Amino acid sequence: MNKSQKLFGVSLLALAISGCAVTSQPIERSASETRAQQDLQSMFKDQEPLSGPLTLHDAMARAVRYNLEGRLKVMEEALAQRQVDLATFDMLPRMALSAGYAGRDNVSASSSESVKTGTQSLEPSTSQDRNRRVADLTMVWNVLDFGVSYISAKQQGDQRLIVQERRRKVIHTIIQDVRSAYWRAVAAERLLKQIDSLMARVDQARGNSQRLSEQRIGDPIQALSYQRALIEATRQLEDQRRALSLAKTELATLINLPMGSDLTLAASEDYPVPELKVDLALLEQEALANRPELREQDYQARISAAETRKAMLRLLPGLEFAAGGHYDSNSFLVNQGWADYGVKVTWNLFNVLSAPAAIDVAKAGESVAQARRQAMSMAVLAQLYVANANFNEAQRQFHTSQELAGLDSQIAEQLRNRYQAQGIGELELIQGELNALQADLRRDLAYAELRNSYGQLFASVGLDPLPEQLPSTQLSAISEALASSEQRWEQGQLH
Repeated sequence: MNKSQKLFGVSLLALAISGCAVTSQPIERSASETRAQQDLQSMFKDQEPLSGPLTLHDAMARAVRYNLEGRLKVMEEALAQRQVDLATFDMLPRMALSAGYAGRDNVSASSSESVKTGTQSLEPSTSQDRNRRVADLTMVWNVLDFGVSYISAKQQGDQRLIVQERRRKVIHTIIQDVRSAYWRAVAAERLLKQIDSLMARVDQARGNSQRLSEQRIGDPIQALSYQRALIEATRQLEDQRRALSLAKTELATLINLPMGSDLTLAASEDYPVPELKVDLALLEQEALANRPELREQDYQARISAAETRKAMLRLLPGLEFAAGGHYDSNSFLVNQGWADYGVKVTWNLFNVLSAPAAIDVAKAGESVAQARRQAMSMAVLAQLYVANANFNEAQRQFHTSQELAGLDSQIAEQLRNRYQAQGIGELELIQGELNALQADLRRDLAYAELRNSYGQLFASVGLDPLPEQLPSTQLSAISEALASSEQRWEQGQLH
């Protein structure tokens, strides 16, 4: 090969390599903007509009139906079902169909040679056309592969059930998050207007004090101390407002409402205190039998046991049945179409060597699954007892906060009367009203924590707030089912 030929070969190789290079183009902003518009439309598509004040169970129903994380779990469950359907096809025989055209540029000929003398004993001859049409349809079924595929399909079915348990867990979490956000939003709705009104009064008092200071009326140190106390009151009110202002936004996110939606909550002015009417031992038994995490581990243990059976099956020889139909247009053939069939035993002898190790691994997986389930059972019991302790403590804290709120309210009323009689200054009245407002905030937040800990107690048991079958997918039907479940639990009926 001369130099020019080598150069041509290298150039051709470089051209081929550059042609195989892959480049990725950045996504244009217009495409991202289009995608954003489509997402905004699809996120809030086909949702029932708000028709009045939102109750707790209405909010839960909206979260169950519209929450995006819940939608994702529904899609994952549907995907798992399709994977089960796909796995069942692995149990069918393997069937292959091929058809085509075969040709060559010369005649396929051969001759024979004598083994003894080495001389040609047959002149070159052919028994095949240069161009042929061929077709084959072959079916092969291996009994061993069928058994392994059957067990794999059962494992895939257990995986689908695991996805269902995870969806149950997501629903429990979403409902509990909605409960917590709802009662904090109720506290915000009750107190934000009072905070804004008191902040306006504080600003007015600060303005009056600054004008008096500018006119040099009164003691300057006393005026500055007065302004400092008002600023400190403003800071406390701002902290309280910030803690409450995001509660409705969090609730709107959970129930998948567009940000900025006008949300009014339906809550009574009284504070009913829930009571636990179920024996703790019964809750223990229910939690160990019904928690989604433990039921998932039950399915994992069954999958591990099936893996052991698969390892043992691979020790056995496979019985394979084969049948097929064939066609060849070769004019030299007496029969251009024919069928064949056969039975054979296949056995991978190396499986005999590796199978004991595979069986040991599978059995170890069973032991790990059992140990994991026992450890999780202990964690579930701990969660139940922690939830019960939190509920009892929340009851005590609420009663204390309620008594303190009542006392501060009476003190604020007395200070208001004295201020009207010009017995005290405005700063003392503002401080008294601020103390009363803070006490109301602590009471409402304590009540929100009480309702949250009460719901967490049943969530730690794994009770399903919705029945397996709903009469309708309308929000009203879901809300009624949620309210009915909670009413039964409050009466001590778990089922």
